[in-house]
Amino acid sequence: MTKSYQTRRLILRTLDPDEGFLSLNYYEANKEFLAPFEPTRDESFYTLSRHEKLVRIEQDEMDKLTMLRLWIFLKDGSTERPIGNIGFTNIVRGVFLSCFLGYKLDHDHLQVGYMKEALEKGIEIMFNDYGLHRIEANIMPSNTASLALCRSLNFTEEGLAKKYLRINDHWEDHLHMVKFNEALE
Repeated sequence: MTKSYQTRRLILRTLDPDEGFLSLNYYEANKEFLAPFEPTRDESFYTLSRHEKLVRIEQDEMDKLTMLRLWIFLKDGSTERPIGNIGFTNIVRGVFLSCFLGYKLDHDHLQVGYMKEALEKGIEIMFNDYGLHRIEANIMPSNTASLALCRSLNFTEEGLAKKYLRINDHWEDHLHMVKFNEALE
């Protein structure tokens, strides 16, 4: 079942299982731009069958309420493909009530506030609809734009995780950023 939300300029929605082509189109269009921030991808990643499978797997996880991936579309319809996505993954319930946050934006749509607008809505959904207590984002120190974005959303830095993720074939340190749901304090 597709979930859809709106902000002033954006439509945020999950993909239907038959919309793997939208995911593939996004990643193909941003292959070089995303490379410094992502795991190394082999050519099989850039196939329709792989993205159809990924969308199905993610839909299963969303049905279990262990993740939410919202694809970002412009409300004005100036593009039919998504311009990015936000993912809330590894949702843990019980006494933890937490998840990890990841996000990506199309290289042609930077510096106009789309990601901040999308994340504000996504955080609202995770805190209000999912009842989470904290959202964690891990960001490479060299990714100053992403750090500035999280800081503008009142994420706080909890420390440096050494060699945290293998990005572009190298183990990279990441700053651990956290936002708390103050309504649950």
